[in-house]
Amino acid sequence: MRFQRHPANPLLRPNPLHQWEAINVFNPAVVQHNGLFYMLYRAQGVDYVSHIGCALSADGIHWNRLEKPVLSPHQGADDYRGVEDPRVTPLDGAFYMTYTAYGAHSFFPMIARSENLIVWEDVGPLERAENKDHVLFPEKIGGRYAILHRRPPDIWLAFSDDLIHWTDHRPILSPRPDNGWDNTRVGASGVPVRVKEGWLLFYHAYDQNHVYRQSVALLDGDDPARVIHRPVGFFLEPEETWELKGDVPNVVFSCANIVVGDQVYLYYAGADRVIGLATAPLADVVEFATSS
Repeated sequence: MRFQRHPANPLLRPNPLHQWEAINVFNPAVVQHNGLFYMLYRAQGVDYVSHIGCALSADGIHWNRLEKPVLSPHQGADDYRGVEDPRVTPLDGAFYMTYTAYGAHSFFPMIARSENLIVWEDVGPLERAENKDHVLFPEKIGGRYAILHRRPPDIWLAFSDDLIHWTDHRPILSPRPDNGWDNTRVGASGVPVRVKEGWLLFYHAYDQNHVYRQSVALLDGDDPARVIHRPVGFFLEPEETWELKGDVPNVVFSCANIVVGDQVYLYYAGADRVIGLATAPLADVVEFATSS
């Protein structure tokens, strides 16, 4: 099973008319709300400081972007180098964005909340430690909030009663030294997808050559610390010129894997410069996650 690239790719490119997104647009979160698609994407301008922009679409293909970012560095030394890599989870009647704050003391994971996907207020950090690729589950598990995050090189799971204090941290998915494509580091992609078989955990991995690829694993629906099945292979790797060459070469990196009808829409960055879309039937993804 392979995801099929959309013929309109790349869907979003840097905009030289906006200084803050003139160099790169990449690593988008995408959600559907009130009949529209909302894309929250990382953007870099001439100073290479990252902001988070917003674009809207009626069909998920053609996008109109806002002129100004919806989230910019705002914590002084903690994030003056950028706010990065959003994932957005609808939860409790609101939207929660997990993003990375990059500042003087390296980077750490933040959580923000919005009612309308435009105005965001920080909830607080997941932890003040080097950590990325954090994404909230779209429902509580055992009465608690659950989050995936990455303490290198593994994907970890943690729980909280209030989205502020996080406990029960444990690794659930690690690189496989004997498996060529995911033998160095792994991290969560977009929001986990609930299916009757459990949770689909879309994730990225890279090898010793720093080539990023995308795959999916199946987690237990009641206990997501338990990996039911993890395919040997992947479903997307850099092939197009704009995935092979860019600001960071040989990268397909996703923060969004939403279900639209019976299809999975995987929005992803190509070489940290532009944004593309690949799709696959949800049934095929479940089959791949459970049997390959």
